[in-house]
Amino acid sequence: MVPSKFKACLFDMDGTLLNTEDLYTEATSDLFKEFGKGPLTWDVKIKLQGLPGLEATKIIIDHYQLPITAEEFAKKAMEIQATKWHRANYLPGAFEILAHLKQNGIPIALGTSSNKLNFERKTNHLEGFTDFFGDHIVTGDDTRIPKGKGKPEPYIWYVCLGSLNEHRKSQNLEPIKPEECLVFEDGIPGVLSGLAADAHVIWVPHPEAHAYIGPVKEKLAGRKMQILNSLTEFPIERWV
Repeated sequence: MVPSKFKACLFDMDGTLLNTEDLYTEATSDLFKEFGKGPLTWDVKIKLQGLPGLEATKIIIDHYQLPITAEEFAKKAMEIQATKWHRANYLPGAFEILAHLKQNGIPIALGTSSNKLNFERKTNHLEGFTDFFGDHIVTGDDTRIPKGKGKPEPYIWYVCLGSLNEHRKSQNLEPIKPEECLVFEDGIPGVLSGLAADAHVIWVPHPEAHAYIGPVKEKLAGRKMQILNSLTEFPIERWV
């Protein structure tokens, strides 16, 4: 049974709250130009979601027939990405949702597959971003996540909720259960991760990804999930 109201919200970051997925795509397409290839398109990008970095890079190299090793490509890509993170910004509706939840005392946490260094590069210039989440920020290299158990495994959300519940315990409040949480995600691995955690998922795919998510959407029909075109569509006062 789906609760009429949810008690906590757990957020992915890249492509869900921030426009960094577009910056990843831009950086990869810039690198392609060195070889007269590209751009990176969503029919390819959809296949890369959730894969380990080098594995995803090998698919890119094979698809675009690039004369470079996966390690060389990854190094060049990271150098280009680092020049773009200062342009990371909120996606439509993201700031408003976070502000509403904070103002109304709804517990929130962040669970991102980005490592701590990239998280800081993407967010340090966004005044107040980390203040929304306080101590409840879990990055992909957090040692509380079992090794090799990132998304689509559920553990990142368990760590997020565990952090919130530790704080609640200090205030003599009852713990929140996974099924009482909303997980906000843009990517297929994150959606699967949220469902595996027994949370209800709000799936906000990238606008260009909609044409390629059909099979997954059909497979997940009937699960605890709702698909939105934008966070601006989220009826916040009805759900939390």
